[in-house]
Amino acid sequence: MNKKHNHIKNQLVKYFVLLSLFFVFGCSNTKYLPEGDLLYTGGSVQVKDSIMKKKDRKALETELEALLRPKPNKTFLGLRPKLWFYNIAGEPKKQKGFRYWLRTKVGEEPVLFSKVDLDYNSSVLRNFTENRGYFKTRVSADSTVRNKRVTAEYTVVPKKQYIIKSVTFPDDSLKMSKIIARSSRRSLLKVGNPYDLDVIKAERERIDARLKEKGYYYFNPDYLLAKVDSSKGDHEVKIRLVIKDETPAKALRAYTINNIFVYPNYSLANDSMVYRKKNITKYKDFTIIDTAETFKPRVYDRTIYFKKGDLYNRTDHNLTLNRFVNLGTFSFVKNEFKPSDSIDNALDSYYYLTLLPKKFIRVEVLGKTNSASYTGTEVNLNWNNRNFLGGAELFTASIFGGADFQLGGANKGKNIYRLGGEVSLTWPRFITPFNIEGNSEYVPRTKATIRYEYQKRTQLYALNSFNTSFGYLWKENIRKEHQLNVIDVTYVSPNHVTPEYLADIEEDEALRRVIEKQLIFGPTYNYTYTNTMQKRRKNTIYFNGELDLAGNLTGLVTGANIKKNDTIKIFDVPFSQYVKIKTDFRHYLKLGKESELASRLIVGAGFAYGNSNTMPASKQFVVGGTNSIRAFRARTLGPGSYVIPETTTNINYTPDQSADLKLEFNTEYRAKLFSIVRGAVFLDAGNIWLLHADPNKPGAEISKDFMKEIAVGAGVGLRFDLSFLILRTDLAIPLRNPALPDGQRWIIDDINFGNSSWRKDNLILNIAIGYPF
Repeated sequence: MNKKHNHIKNQLVKYFVLLSLFFVFGCSNTKYLPEGDLLYTGGSVQVKDSIMKKKDRKALETELEALLRPKPNKTFLGLRPKLWFYNIAGEPKKQKGFRYWLRTKVGEEPVLFSKVDLDYNSSVLRNFTENRGYFKTRVSADSTVRNKRVTAEYTVVPKKQYIIKSVTFPDDSLKMSKIIARSSRRSLLKVGNPYDLDVIKAERERIDARLKEKGYYYFNPDYLLAKVDSSKGDHEVKIRLVIKDETPAKALRAYTINNIFVYPNYSLANDSMVYRKKNITKYKDFTIIDTAETFKPRVYDRTIYFKKGDLYNRTDHNLTLNRFVNLGTFSFVKNEFKPSDSIDNALDSYYYLTLLPKKFIRVEVLGKTNSASYTGTEVNLNWNNRNFLGGAELFTASIFGGADFQLGGANKGKNIYRLGGEVSLTWPRFITPFNIEGNSEYVPRTKATIRYEYQKRTQLYALNSFNTSFGYLWKENIRKEHQLNVIDVTYVSPNHVTPEYLADIEEDEALRRVIEKQLIFGPTYNYTYTNTMQKRRKNTIYFNGELDLAGNLTGLVTGANIKKNDTIKIFDVPFSQYVKIKTDFRHYLKLGKESELASRLIVGAGFAYGNSNTMPASKQFVVGGTNSIRAFRARTLGPGSYVIPETTTNINYTPDQSADLKLEFNTEYRAKLFSIVRGAVFLDAGNIWLLHADPNKPGAEISKDFMKEIAVGAGVGLRFDLSFLILRTDLAIPLRNPALPDGQRWIIDDINFGNSSWRKDNLILNIAIGYPF
């Protein structure tokens, strides 16, 4: 125990010395300053107002401080490490090398007080507060110098804030004025609210958007004038919105759609407007000018929402452009509206479409490693055709192969080889017996897939896996996405099972299920909701729900019941019958500009019945590994408190562990350290369980004490953001192991980084691409 304490003491001393040196060097930034200049360390704003609530005053101060320019050098624990790196790098003699990288990529040049304009900042603060209704605001500025560092202090003395007394809208005889008046209940300008110039601007944009839906293509927000009268009342304003007298006549008229022209082979380099009469195709309301007959005309009918005679509206305008983009066949989409030569108050619509290459090949080469000590590579070769049948269909044919080698650990020599192929065809529409028209900006799709994979586990067995599916993918909007496979069939057949593996089955009967023939068919449904693309939100979420119904209708029709020995076989293989559901919920809390707290909760359950007494091994849940509970090796945790018995010690590899139920929770703090490097501290917890007791796996079934069988791990990680990918390294240790006897599962006291044997068994390094969630 004394040795352990001495080791910890020595480590603490080292860290203290390093930290002290960092503080010493961190404080020496000012000696590199130009002669006569000072280091600017930031500005502060104090709002002096005896009427304003303290909470509102602090909020206003925060907003005002964000407007100050320039921004000071970034700090960490009160120091400026980026500035320190800039200084120690010195002036590089050549624009390359380590010193240049350290100075320009890691470092940050000093922000000097000579760059600070106090008067300019004062005017910015004054304008901002007056735009918020604090008219006749006074702003003063001063600075404080200490040890070659200077701070700027601004004092803002606002007057009482003006509020809105009344709002009136255009009341002339124009038709658009009546449209504006009818939408006044949705106005952003509310009587009793504070005067705010930004709200006035937003209200003008709201009115413009409303008019765009009613055909006023040439109108814009600048044609609206907000007249503000503050001459009467006690700190009150009257706002009157009027249409400017100089508004062009065409902006006051609503327009309909006349002719619609489509150029599917438009080129930015060549003159695509040159064509002959035979290149013109009339289809419904469209005039298609295409020298190569690139697409079947119905493609445009499904994509363009405008029809001849329709009133122009921005919704259909944007929907059409977005659907052209989402077809995935065009690199450039341009749209123009021009006044019609033949009809008054009408627009001719022109669509100029530049094609992506129709056929292309993509090669992917991956290197990978996981916590089970497997290291390997994978190669994917994909051939794609973006217009396979002339209707913007995407055809993909791919072959793939890979190998995973375990150079150490329990599975040494049990290498894994994979080889396979897949073909898929995706139509940019719903293919159904009845007509379904989508009204989303996202193109609905129908996808058919056929896939084969051969997997060989050296010295153990090989598996042939066939899969075919047919289903639909569609997005309601940017947040909601659905995938429904009405047909999803999987057939797995083993071969080359070695005598060694058959002997292992005699010691662990659970291994037999891995090499059983499997026939799985039935619909699957997947729903995803996310608002994580809204970067400005402090709280964002991601939710994914999966439903898998295998063999349910067939089992009902045939009356299959394995408990009564009424097992139904198809092609001499019992089909699987079960219900499986899985939910994945994630929450992201924005803590700062470059930091966040990310959390995930996974709950899954599978119930086999009818023709099956257990879930197929390939459909059960697993935990542990790179994207799960990182302190435990992949597929080795659980189920429950189950421990591989000592009688199976002749098995010289670790069998995969899977089960019917899953509960997992992960949370990690993420923050940018410097340049492309980001750091993380994480905690993972969870386990899997069997739904029913298995005599061959004592302790694996779910019980009322399942929370006592939760595994816990923690660790730290580094992530390297290379723009095109994120390389992740996570180092984790177990804190709680459910395989240990009850009462001894917390193993925090056993942590001993100085012990090589402990490090070998408990330090788990995970290397992966991308974030775990």
